[in-house]
Amino acid sequence: MSFPHRRPAWPSLRQVAACALLLCGAGQTAQAAEEKPLWEAGIGVATVSFPAYRGSDQRHQFLLPTPYFVYRGEFLKADRDGVRAQLFDSDRAELTFSAALSPPASSDDIRARAGMPDLKTNFELGPQLNLSLWRTDDRNRELKLLLPLRAAFTLEKQSRSLGWVLHPKLNLDISDLAGFPGWNLGLQLGPLFGDRKQHGYFYGVDAAYATADRQAYAAGGGFAGMQAIVGVSKRYPKHWVGAFLRYDNLNGARFVDSPLVRTRNYVAAGVAVSWILGESTTRVLVDE
Repeated sequence: MSFPHRRPAWPSLRQVAACALLLCGAGQTAQAAEEKPLWEAGIGVATVSFPAYRGSDQRHQFLLPTPYFVYRGEFLKADRDGVRAQLFDSDRAELTFSAALSPPASSDDIRARAGMPDLKTNFELGPQLNLSLWRTDDRNRELKLLLPLRAAFTLEKQSRSLGWVLHPKLNLDISDLAGFPGWNLGLQLGPLFGDRKQHGYFYGVDAAYATADRQAYAAGGGFAGMQAIVGVSKRYPKHWVGAFLRYDNLNGARFVDSPLVRTRNYVAAGVAVSWILGESTTRVLVDE
């Protein structure tokens, strides 16, 4: 497996937002209840490397600015789990309304998709159920089952549906790593599933775009491979540092035979540092 090198570039604002969501969640873990500012805001910089799309053998490498924003409202929250509305909360279960954003990919830059329509920025929205399976009394160690189900749409003037995505995963949070005070570790592992429309958008090849090296292909719905993520982070008084490493394996995916799948396993990674420039004087009691 080889990944052609691309020089770093400044991405669009949509790409900044998509990468920031992933980096800002890297390694942030649950901790015991304590008083914290209602909101915190800052700015940072990150370097990230990831495939043009899952299964692509070409990579995007970006150096980009990243916003840092945390909001700890009673209903609306923006933190390590992204921007979400908390609909229900108990000691062991939490129902939220969450969102995700994926960056666009130009077919002019992707050999496998040459002559095909570009992949638009896509937005996902839907409910997520979080179940606490195990945790220590001080909540410095916690294992959760996360069950997000999201509807996907293109983010453009005339938005269109991209089907549904289901990504159940085990999530282990570890605070204050032994021998590394203040450092947090997060681990996630789980399968991905998508319907026919979702897979068709990324991996289908209409007859009009078929070539001698790219046969027509209709993608089916179902299993979409496995994904594992490890993230580390540390919060200092006035800045935050974090990094993540993600591994994807597409063996057994319903679309693995698509001519647009050029590799069945790959890694994505990123490193970021953010400076906290301001915070509210209002304090709230939170479990983070």
